Amino acid sequence: MDRTGTTARRALLAAGAAAAAALTGCSPNESGPRRATLRSESAETVLRERGAELSGALLLRYDAVLTAHPTLAARLSPLRSEVVRHVEALAPTGSRLPPRTRPAPSASRPPSPAHVPPASPAHLSPASPAQASPAPAASGPERPAASSPAAPAVPPVPADAGAAVRELAAAERRTADGHAAALSAAPPEYARLLASVAAAGAVHAYLLTEGSR
Repeated sequence: MDRTGTTARRALLAAGAAAAAALTGCSPNESGPRRATLRSESAETVLRERGAELSGALLLRYDAVLTAHPTLAARLSPLRSEVVRHVEALAPTGSRLPPRTRPAPSASRPPSPAHVPPASPAHLSPASPAQASPAPAASGPERPAASSPAAPAVPPVPADAGAAVRELAAAERRTADGHAAALSAAPPEYARLLASVAAAGAVHAYLLTEGSR
């Protein structure tokens, strides 16, 4: 009986040790792939931010050209719309389009100046001495106005529309080259997206170059 009891106790101890080893052994094995997944997701987020920033700078360039040359809206607006979609597709999930971008002006109706209401007769009458005197300045040091975040620097747009389009074509090529350069570090799915955006940018550059001849 003693021998049988000793054997049983040894079997139970061995089983417990095996179970403990299994529990402690599975934790590192599970955390390793998890850490690798997190690193991969973080790297892709950085790539997406860079890609969206690259196409976002191109979008600002389109806006600058359209502001300087609104007569180009019919030609440039379709390409600009595609660049907007590129920014949205490249950006990390949940991010928004940069607030500094704006819709392109309509080709059929150029932007009209702001409406100024006519002055009423009361506004045209001479001001009384009490009205003419300036308001007293507030006491204390003057506070500087709150500054807004600085927008990315956009190169000046040439006054000649043809030159502006040629520079826009060059910007499309640089953006496409930047996306192509990021392909080697991108995961497969995002690499396919980058390749598509780079190819679209090359087509845009070709269309802009051919149309300006």
